[in-house]
Amino acid sequence: MGNDEGLDVVDVRLGARLAELRSERAWSLGELAERSGVSRSTLSRAERAEISPTASLLNRLCAVYGRTMSQLLSEVEAEPVPVVRAADQTVWADEASGFVRRSVSPPHAGLRGELVEGRLTAGADIAYDRPPVPGLEQHIWVLDGTLEVAAQDVEHRLDAGDCLRLRVWGPTRFRCPGPEGARYALVVVLP
Repeated sequence: MGNDEGLDVVDVRLGARLAELRSERAWSLGELAERSGVSRSTLSRAERAEISPTASLLNRLCAVYGRTMSQLLSEVEAEPVPVVRAADQTVWADEASGFVRRSVSPPHAGLRGELVEGRLTAGADIAYDRPPVPGLEQHIWVLDGTLEVAAQDVEHRLDAGDCLRLRVWGPTRFRCPGPEGARYALVVVLP
């Protein structure tokens, strides 16, 4: 895709931050590929902002770097502020999977909790092979629609108003069975 009009500025800053994280550890693309299970070419293209990384890709990189997705995204933002207006909240979309993520909490690398709004289109199905940080606490409150969440080999069907609280140690899966999309609040607390 290259650096053209269709490329989001967040993807450009995110790619630069991913390259910095790898450089800080003195890892080659090959070493990062082995640690993350992501191909060297995909990692290279993400670092150069030639592609917009998927939720699954970011999750794998966050696991390798010991960060939550919100922490990583906050690292590409400006100086922390106590209030972030709705119009200024970072929105990231994985169009291929039908997932939109809004960082609701003002970014702050030193705090353990964060609030995220997630949206899945009907039929969207996202699987994460591991948590970004083992033992991560999550509260998933469905605001609209129906959301199916699988963790620790247990599947939970959540309708509007339902809230699931769990610690994430292994793979998880978020699925929107439809017929409408799902919107949910996700509270993430680092262990």
